[in-house]
Amino acid sequence: MNTEGTDKAVAPGAVAPGAVAPGQADEIVRAAGGAVWRMVPSGTEVVVVHRPAYDDWALPKGKAAAGEADEETALREVHEETGLECRLGPALPSTTYRDADKRLKVVRYWAMTVAVGQAGTDPHPTQAGSTEVDEVRWASLDEARKLMTYPRDVVVLDALEAHFGQRLLP
Repeated sequence: MNTEGTDKAVAPGAVAPGAVAPGQADEIVRAAGGAVWRMVPSGTEVVVVHRPAYDDWALPKGKAAAGEADEETALREVHEETGLECRLGPALPSTTYRDADKRLKVVRYWAMTVAVGQAGTDPHPTQAGSTEVDEVRWASLDEARKLMTYPRDVVVLDALEAHFGQRLLP
């Protein structure tokens, strides 16, 4: 059963990490992740992850550790869930939703590419990520949109494609 919460996409920069709406005393859960992309002869591919606990397909992401910057969280979580060392690109839309504990969760995303010089680009969870993710794979943008369990992740993919425009076409 899926308990991730309700979807709401937010424009880049519209939700400041840790910000609370006026009069709202909600606990905010900070998280970050990435839309890792690459060009192949058939077009653009992105990395998607399957999480058995929620039985969902999503972009790699996770909660921030205490004192950790959002950018650090995004790189760490993407590495843990995919095994890929990445570099940050432009910020993409943030998403907000209620988590399984009904807390407001704000997830910041960045476009990411695999770091130059990394041996191999076959994604696989690291030891740290293997308890959360059971499958990681490259998918075309169209396939990824169909796989995504949550519309909020599709918004992030659409923003990735819009940002890079023609550069993402074969």
